[in-house]
Amino acid sequence: MDDDSSSTPAPRPVPFLPGAEPDGISGGGPDDAVTALYRAHALGLIRLAYVMLGDKAAAEDVVQDAFFGLYQRWDRLSGSEKALPYVRSSVLNGCRSVLRRSLARKTGGQDPPSVISAETAALAGEERREVMRLLRRLPGRQREVLVLRFYLELSDAEIARDMGIREGTVRSAAHRALVAIGRALKET
Repeated sequence: MDDDSSSTPAPRPVPFLPGAEPDGISGGGPDDAVTALYRAHALGLIRLAYVMLGDKAAAEDVVQDAFFGLYQRWDRLSGSEKALPYVRSSVLNGCRSVLRRSLARKTGGQDPPSVISAETAALAGEERREVMRLLRRLPGRQREVLVLRFYLELSDAEIARDMGIREGTVRSAAHRALVAIGRALKET
């Protein structure tokens, strides 16, 4: 009546290696894979969401929700290499939702005061603030394309995949956005 499971050693946790992707973790399951992905990419995704939203707390919430969604749907991914694009798309969708809710709540047309971290305050100059203000005024698709291209340094193909649009649409949205920002900067 001995239980064989007591003689089988428990699986050892896979140690985190900085920069490791989930597909580099074998046998760890979704817990280890999502944790490794979070450790490797959460800060960059929070920065992405902050650029989109201008609110650190909202950015952190969006990223946390995206990773929670990934964890819940891990078994439905067609491969672990799809995890980062999935989370990135989820972050963008979460930012869109927050912006829609914010727009719906806005009354009077005044922007809420922005919360600026010490790091952002140290790096922010007048020109940077102006560019960020102009970026936030762009239509959503144009803003997202610029952030993904210049902030995350993604290729047009990666941006198209993450946003669910064609590469030509990515290029035209980027062009229109850059022209609009350039025109506005010349006016100031």
